[in-house]
Amino acid sequence: MSSETGSDITGEEASALDTGVPHVARVYNYWLGGTDNFAADRAAGEQAMRAFPAIALSARSNRAFLARAVNYLAGEAGIRQFLDIGTGIPSANNTHQVAQAAAPEARVVYVDYDPIVLRHAQRLLAGSSEGHTSYIEADLRDPARIIEGAAGTLDLGQPVAVMLLAILQHIGDEEDPYQIVDTLMGALAPGSYLTISHPASDIDAEAMAKMAAALNRTMAEKVTFRDRDAVARFFAGLDVAEPGLVQASKWRPASEEEANRPAALWAGVAARKR
Repeated sequence: MSSETGSDITGEEASALDTGVPHVARVYNYWLGGTDNFAADRAAGEQAMRAFPAIALSARSNRAFLARAVNYLAGEAGIRQFLDIGTGIPSANNTHQVAQAAAPEARVVYVDYDPIVLRHAQRLLAGSSEGHTSYIEADLRDPARIIEGAAGTLDLGQPVAVMLLAILQHIGDEEDPYQIVDTLMGALAPGSYLTISHPASDIDAEAMAKMAAALNRTMAEKVTFRDRDAVARFFAGLDVAEPGLVQASKWRPASEEEANRPAALWAGVAARKR
């Protein structure tokens, strides 16, 4: 941000924030080159970058994966409904923009537990006239509330694509993230899809461990990075689309250059069997 309040956060909103505590959405915004962040967020982001210098490039690779995955889902897979959980602060190539470019009638529900993030979304994420875009304030730890809220916009009798990009690392093993994902997918129609990206503990393992330690020292939202086998468990019982669970930059890249970009995340797309 050019100031401590920033152009997209009102004075009333800023006064409600503890700007001295870094927040995951604003740190991620900083890594993406955005301006919706405060000094504490930038300091936390820089500390993580010292531990893992490629984190900003990895964050951009994650964003590029989102666009490719949504293009696949709205195009080849024919999905017209999206449930994007852990929205974060809007950036380029948001889910509704990619989906509605391919299918203007697509319906998208964004979910985040941070009311400031959702105020950004309501101001900046305007959908197509043919489709519909809405927002829910809810925590991934409460999947029943998410499903109940999503039913106001989405037809849960028809397939839905659930987007969980760089969010599951904030659910510790003791909170049973696998059950949370099972609950979400179990409430949706056969033919629904699950899309996940997850920071990897076994790609650039030493640097990623240092970055996780740095984030856990500075941020209220703790992280648990997972190896490929642990991430693959989220897709148990689903049909995983080609090329399977791979490094995010290597999931259907548009070019060799894109495939070779740094990406310390596992990523994949899978369908609930019909």
